[in-house]
Order: sequence, then structure tokens, then C-alpha cells
Amino acid sequence: MQADPNQMPAHFPLIVPVLAIAFFCFISYLTSVISGWHRLAQCFRAQSEPYGETKSAGPFPYTVYTRYWSHYGSVIKMTAADDGLYLSVFFLLRFGHPPLRIPWTEIEISRTRRFLQNFIVLTLGRRERIPMRISERMANKLGLLARLPS
Repeated sequence: MQADPNQMPAHFPLIVPVLAIAFFCFISYLTSVISGWHRLAQCFRAQSEPYGETKSAGPFPYTVYTRYWSHYGSVIKMTAADDGLYLSVFFLLRFGHPPLRIPWTEIEISRTRRFLQNFIVLTLGRRERIPMRISERMANKLGLLARLPS
């Protein structure tokens, strides 16, 4: 007896969600490699909670741009603490994006203007040199404007 060619295999309803999740994880990981997050995670993976006085911003409604103008819209939470800058992404996108802790000695802060908008540029890692562009409003909320060189 031959199977009906118009009938779906019994395991098909399980394959579609598994493939969708695998594709989503692949895109999340690829984004982390392109944006530089993966490279930063090799040296600056967070091992503890923020220390001392903290100021947080995000994830909503802030947009963050990283290397190659990779766009992280409303998914990154940033916390400025005494010991460094803590970065984490929304839990659904965590694959390939572990939480980071970058010491202040590994961060350069500057200003730039692009697309008629002012940005604060955080160059993360002395060797890695991964740019992260945030709005002045987000930088102000984090207390980063006071850290700008005169």
C-alpha cells in the first residue's frame, strides 16, 4: 500500500517549530559575530552583578548601533556601575549574546554626528575596538556625558 502524496508526514508539525527555533538561534548568533558582541564576550563576559552605585537605561525605547551599524532596537539594557559598563540583551535574543561587563579602563567615549543625529560612541575593548553608538539621551541617563573628555 502506498502513502497518499497529499498527506503530511506525522512528524511534520514537530519539524517546523524546531527549524524555526534553529533559524532564529542562527540569526542571533550571526548578529553577535557581525556586531562584535561575540568578540567582546571572549574577554568581557559578565561574571558578577554590577557593583556600587548603578544607573541603568534600556532596553526600551533606546536604539543601539554597533560595528557595521548593526542595529539593536530596544533590546539592549545598559548599566553603568562603579566597576564598569554592563550590557545584556533581551532574553529571547540571548543566544550568542551573553551578558558583558566591560571595565571603564577598556572604554573610550567620544561624540559623533551621523544621519543628522548626535551619538555618543563607546569604543569597547582596547584591542577589540568595537564601536557602540548610543543616543545622547541614553548616555545622559547612564551618566556617561560626565565621562566625556573635555
